[in-house]
Amino acid sequence: MKAQDYPAAVRELITQLSHLPGTGRRSAERLALWILKNGQTDASALAQAITAAVESTAMCPRCGFFAAKGELCTACSDPARDASQICVVEQATDVLPIERSGFFHGLYHCLGGKLSPLDGVMPENLAVDKLIERVRSHPDCEVILAVGSDVEGEATALFLAEQLRNLPCRISRLAQGMPAGAGLAQTDAITVMRALQGRTQMEKSASPEPSDN
Repeated sequence: MKAQDYPAAVRELITQLSHLPGTGRRSAERLALWILKNGQTDASALAQAITAAVESTAMCPRCGFFAAKGELCTACSDPARDASQICVVEQATDVLPIERSGFFHGLYHCLGGKLSPLDGVMPENLAVDKLIERVRSHPDCEVILAVGSDVEGEATALFLAEQLRNLPCRISRLAQGMPAGAGLAQTDAITVMRALQGRTQMEKSASPEPSDN
């Protein structure tokens, strides 16, 4: 005797939904049942929205935030933005907490991650070269390192400071009003604003003296 189960199409829907971040099998099952109960109209609208978002969205060719394909993002295309400030974040999703603080009016640069050799993330995997190009095209700009305060974030900040050491820019770091070990995505708007206000300038480290040996 066969055990009762969902039809094959529903089981496949549950499997695909379970691949979403933070969605386990039971949560995926609840979502699938909600979609089924709300009928074909809502299901079609959801499917069309997902398809449209995937087909029409890309990463901004300048800063790496989300943008319409073939276009710059809202910030990069806004002439009112302060081009003398470039806020460097780990991921594109880290931009929005800063925007919601209402305090920062400069530009952004998304690295696409943070240094983590154990996870296979090396300097060449991050958008460091593009950041250097942007700094060179904006002499005397301020580069605000808004990466996380965990071990990997600190290592990334030190690496970037070294890479920018000989370029015509000022380097600052978010003030430690942010909780230790936390990223921007978990930080509220007021804390982000205070961290931006209290950012500190980072010293450009001197090149090591050549050895006599």
